[in-house]
Amino acid sequence: MSSIPSQRIRLFLVDDHQLFRSGLHAELGAEFAIVGDAGDVDGAVAGIAATLPDVVLLDVHLPGGGGATVVEAIARRMAQPPRFLAISVSDAPEDVIGVIRAGASGYVTKTIAPTELAAAIRRIRDGDAVFSPRLAGFVLDAFRGALPASIDPEMDQLTPREREVLRHLARGFTYKEIALRLHLSVKTVETHVSAVLRKLQLSSRHELTRWAMDRRMV
Repeated sequence: MSSIPSQRIRLFLVDDHQLFRSGLHAELGAEFAIVGDAGDVDGAVAGIAATLPDVVLLDVHLPGGGGATVVEAIARRMAQPPRFLAISVSDAPEDVIGVIRAGASGYVTKTIAPTELAAAIRRIRDGDAVFSPRLAGFVLDAFRGALPASIDPEMDQLTPREREVLRHLARGFTYKEIALRLHLSVKTVETHVSAVLRKLQLSSRHELTRWAMDRRMV
């Protein structure tokens, strides 16, 4: 497949940290046409649908449901969705496999060098799958069936929203702060926490935090 000139690649940035998005604008703006950015799930879905980018550079952990939620929502909304390259500080198997199963074409960590990131974006646009070297092996194993269908049976009990609530809770946010970040009511947050406690058979916030830390969710 012939390579498309990088200046023609329309890029949309999704990350909940404004400083990181600004850094991406600075590093990639001269090489790609950055058509928009967003910091949460709702803003990402609306922005992607409005700007029709070629590639979306997508953080995995976002207010409102996470990167996989964005990929799935766009697939339902657009007949010809863009290609997604996930980027995250996390290299946890459940994060990687989750967003790839949702439909992303690649996954790199935020330690990637700017030149390597630009090359990955071009490869994604050209139809390749791109992964950080240490992630490629277990991604391939997962889709060859070498790993069990459930990476973590306990994790698989939780809905995407329950995982987001749990992640924020483990990071030390109060119920009110979680509600504001995820655009929920405090009562809904409490309901999600109660559901997580019940499903995991845990009894306290401390136990939830330890459970999340053991799975590198924090």
